[in-house]
Amino acid sequence: MIDLKGKPFYLNEDGCQWVEDTLNSMTTEEKIGQIFCPVGQSPDPEELKAMLDKYQPGGMMYRAGVGAEIQEAHRTLQSYSKIPLLLSANLESGGNGIAVDGTYYAKQMQVAATDDETMAYRLGEICGKEGGAVGCNWAFSPIIDIDMNFRNPITNVRTYGSDANRVKRMAAAYMDAIEKEGISVCIKHFPGDGVDERDQHLVASVNSLSCEEWDKTYGMVYQHMIDKGARTLMAGHMIMPAYIRHFNPEIADADMLPATLSREILTDLLRGKLGYNGMITTDATAMVPFNQFMSRKDAVVASLMAGCDMILFNKNIDEDYQAVRDGLASGALTMERLDEAITRILAVKASLGLHNKKADGSLVPQPEALSVLKCQQHEQWAKECADKAVTLVKDNQKLLPVTPEKYKKVRLYVMGENADGGFGDNAVVGKLFEEKLSAAGFEVEVFDRAHLNFGEVFGGGVDYIKQQFDLAIYLANVQNASNQTTTRLDYVHLMAADAPWYLKDVPAMFISVSNPYHLLDIPMMSTFINAYTSNEYVLDAVIEKIMGKSEFKGISPVDPFCGVWCADKY
Repeated sequence: MIDLKGKPFYLNEDGCQWVEDTLNSMTTEEKIGQIFCPVGQSPDPEELKAMLDKYQPGGMMYRAGVGAEIQEAHRTLQSYSKIPLLLSANLESGGNGIAVDGTYYAKQMQVAATDDETMAYRLGEICGKEGGAVGCNWAFSPIIDIDMNFRNPITNVRTYGSDANRVKRMAAAYMDAIEKEGISVCIKHFPGDGVDERDQHLVASVNSLSCEEWDKTYGMVYQHMIDKGARTLMAGHMIMPAYIRHFNPEIADADMLPATLSREILTDLLRGKLGYNGMITTDATAMVPFNQFMSRKDAVVASLMAGCDMILFNKNIDEDYQAVRDGLASGALTMERLDEAITRILAVKASLGLHNKKADGSLVPQPEALSVLKCQQHEQWAKECADKAVTLVKDNQKLLPVTPEKYKKVRLYVMGENADGGFGDNAVVGKLFEEKLSAAGFEVEVFDRAHLNFGEVFGGGVDYIKQQFDLAIYLANVQNASNQTTTRLDYVHLMAADAPWYLKDVPAMFISVSNPYHLLDIPMMSTFINAYTSNEYVLDAVIEKIMGKSEFKGISPVDPFCGVWCADKY
């Protein structure tokens, strides 16, 4: 039984009536459409109208684009959709999650490094104001995974760190702010990523904690967010053997399924033990593990019967719709279960007031609302967050501060730059950092990985290196990209030409603006800084701090030494 008047919907009589009337008026085809949230492929109004006529989806998500174009696409969608849509975005690190001209505030781990809930609240406020300006009403955030395993390539800086209590505090502050702006959170990825070292986009990873361990960590965080009233939750493609066996003692190991397909995890644990009354969406069903345990057409139906209310993304939208039709015809999917899913979807919409906004035409703001994108206030907050987050992990050689007077010639090694990712935040910052160092008075030479100096590689000794530069700076922007299962350092394969073999002869420092765990690969680096986010505000803060113009204030949300012997001593 769904409680529409209770947590998290809190609907009044009018809202309950709208949900009931809307459900009762829908055809079977309209019901099928309502459970899908496809990816927005085009902003063209005619294409969008044709898509709405054919599929009538319950939601849609665009990847980050120009704010004005996204806003206009959202306006078209809401104008021509019979039932108001949930319009979503990965609002994880700022308004840039939906608008490329929005504010790139900070990765969640950077926010956590401030150890200040105000910074998390500001993240939520920026995401809410800027996401709302383009017409979003549903945020696929906050991420409440816990970064327990430093080898996990996906959780990493997208999380609030490895301490469950800090994750809880930061996520709650974010939620308070973004929901105040009229956008629903979607807490993710249940039952929790970050224990396994594999990428759940590519393989069903495993949350191997015992029931008791899970209750004290992930379970504690999820219960807190549920109790706060999170309207929606995203199920992940990870298996949790302990709780599956707890609810189904006779199940064989090989029969255990990821959460998106698991009745034990979604219905028994989430609905039952945790008392969750809100809406559940799958993670992206185009990901590999959703499709590896059974035929995709069976998986679409199985996810609904397991407890998911909405299907996120498609491989082929026509095939997926037909899978639901076939499931209803065969009895594999019951109409009772379909109606239950749609009721929760409609309840989320009613709780956001979308039905009333549809009536008065205010679902998407007017163009002037876009002035909030990357506004002065939001940029100032981003600067303050960067100042408070940049973390000096160690400076055992007492190198800092560095100045042009002492270290005029700097060689800059930029590692891992890539613009791939899809979240609107994988910035390429090496060139910008070079420009900022030069503006600060340093003479900067960037190591050219594409055009190696073979004389240096095969004949450059200590004296040669000392003649070339006074200080080496490594800037690492090693971020996970599609089908990349590691975030380790990768030197030039020829003689590891860009590796710092000269550490005892020429001073060097390492600055990471992404993965905080690079000391695993370079423990001998005596000066090491974690900055967590590859944006301009962070680069400015880093340069101020290494030059002694500002103190380091960050408090590491994880163990940057990765348990490596003596990594903190070198």
